[in-house]
Amino acid sequence: MRELMHDRGIEMGSGYNDCGNMIFYAKEQDVHAGGSGCGCSAVVLCGYIFEKMRKGEINSALFVGTGALMNPTMLLQGESIPGIAHAVAIRNTLQV
Repeated sequence: MRELMHDRGIEMGSGYNDCGNMIFYAKEQDVHAGGSGCGCSAVVLCGYIFEKMRKGEINSALFVGTGALMNPTMLLQGESIPGIAHAVAIRNTLQV
């Protein structure tokens, strides 16, 4: 994500974090390509981001779930795998 944005002239800065990196210890765990995108993003969004918002520690987040559009036939053809991303802007409206 960081590289794709950089190629388009957008710097992500220190506010960017990867959900898989947030819940796994890559140096200690044999994670290879990382965790399930939908599992990692659900855990981080519902368990971490919403809790930070509830406490008033963050007020807004741009949550971008990324993934690969794969099927068994595509993998056997040796072609590039298209990706997809859904961006959701979340704003805290709770009064702490």
